[in-house]
Amino acid sequence: MASNLQRAGYPVVVNDVRREAAARHTEAGAAWADTPRAVAEQCEVIFSCLPNLAAIEAVALGTDGILTGVRRGQALFEMSTSSPELVARLHAAFAERDAFMLDAPISGGARGAERGRLGIFVGGDRTVFERYEPVLKTMGDQPVHVGAVGAGLVTKLVGNCMSQATQAAIAEIFVLGVKAGAEPLALWQAIRQGSLGRRRTFDGLIDEFLPASFDPPHAALRIIHKDMMIATDLGRELGVPMRFSNLALADIQEAMNRGWSERDCRAVMLLPQERVGVQIKVDPAAIQEVLQRDPPAPSDTKYGTSD
Repeated sequence: MASNLQRAGYPVVVNDVRREAAARHTEAGAAWADTPRAVAEQCEVIFSCLPNLAAIEAVALGTDGILTGVRRGQALFEMSTSSPELVARLHAAFAERDAFMLDAPISGGARGAERGRLGIFVGGDRTVFERYEPVLKTMGDQPVHVGAVGAGLVTKLVGNCMSQATQAAIAEIFVLGVKAGAEPLALWQAIRQGSLGRRRTFDGLIDEFLPASFDPPHAALRIIHKDMMIATDLGRELGVPMRFSNLALADIQEAMNRGWSERDCRAVMLLPQERVGVQIKVDPAAIQEVLQRDPPAPSDTKYGTSD
């Protein structure tokens, strides 16, 4: 991330608990600061990205921490995966100094950082975000302002949980296919050509879930109920544990019991909303504006480009 800032021509000041970790940056012209305070004293805007909560707190609020060196109107983008409590505490502490703290956690891993292709989810003052958006774009190609302070962290946590739960479900059900006799490479090749495989992961939310449009159905719930019954029966027959699949089937069965059999199969996604008293309904025109800026995959069966 620091290297991409340097390549973009920004003068950079660096600090790390291990000075050798910053060697490639200082060799490329970055200035070294002995403390986080010294970074704040020399910079217009500060970025921190740290491995745990204790480090985040120490660097921001500790002796010779960033807070001790900030000036009025200065901004810290805290890019670690923090906690809601710590984000709120940092924001309050910086606000007392008339400075800004924005939570801006990242997604994309080391490879994404090297390529400048990180997701950056920013919560906090929108004017400050827009002021430094060009700087953020050297580290991540599409930084997104997602709301007030804390919203960036929530977005990162949601993304991580979705990633891990989806990975677990894919592994569980892929194993069913192999156990039932499918050859792994051919199975993978084939499911990539199904409607889900042809889409970007979260583009499946735009047809029914986000606009809350479940009628008339594109695919009736009763059909997916039948398919899931057959799949989980096969798992029981072959002795394959189907934990995630059976949880999904339980929600599908609840939706069927409500008389939703002729609604779209994604109507089942209303149940988690009901359980916590949330109602999701996004203006379709706003969804289309996002898609115009960041189009779906070319192979998408509904929105993709044709030959």
